Amino acid sequence: MTEVSSLTGRLLVATPALADPNFDRAVVLLLDHDEEGSLGVVLNRPTPVGVSDILEGWADLTGEPGVVFQGGPVSLDSALGIAVIPGGTAVDGTPLGWRRVHGAIGLVDLEAPPELLASALGSLRIFAGYAGWGPGQLEDELGEGAWYVVESEPGDVSSPSPERLWREVLRRQRSELAMVATYPDDASLN
Repeated sequence: MTEVSSLTGRLLVATPALADPNFDRAVVLLLDHDEEGSLGVVLNRPTPVGVSDILEGWADLTGEPGVVFQGGPVSLDSALGIAVIPGGTAVDGTPLGWRRVHGAIGLVDLEAPPELLASALGSLRIFAGYAGWGPGQLEDELGEGAWYVVESEPGDVSSPSPERLWREVLRRQRSELAMVATYPDDASLN
């Protein structure tokens, strides 16, 4: 088997050619990527469901919009918390109930009391479900040109305008990818 270079902590940005409606213009933060597969959450799919409706104790700690996001098509009945801890790149002082994924971005233990993390959190998002790929599946999709792989920034997790995240992530790239941000929603109308 070919060795897999980890993409954990990076973003998958759906190319305009990706035909799967689950990932149309999706921006996925990879939380885990190794030879056993990949797991991530779609950062730009807010739902109409308020965090207070399902995880009341965490609602006051989430940023705007204060809704649950659809993290992907897998396990929609489970919740994941992703939080940014300011200064979270330091090795010391990792708060209880938070596990680093990449830099200042980490997973929140939603079973823990919210008070444990309240003073440490810079931003928090709650996701229902996740996106998952089996061994080699994501690499195949990358080879087919379904995704652009770019660096994440802590602000991506808590973008106040998730509907604009796809364009914003592409626009900040210092390559021809910046031009893809201008791709029309429906190319047939062009």
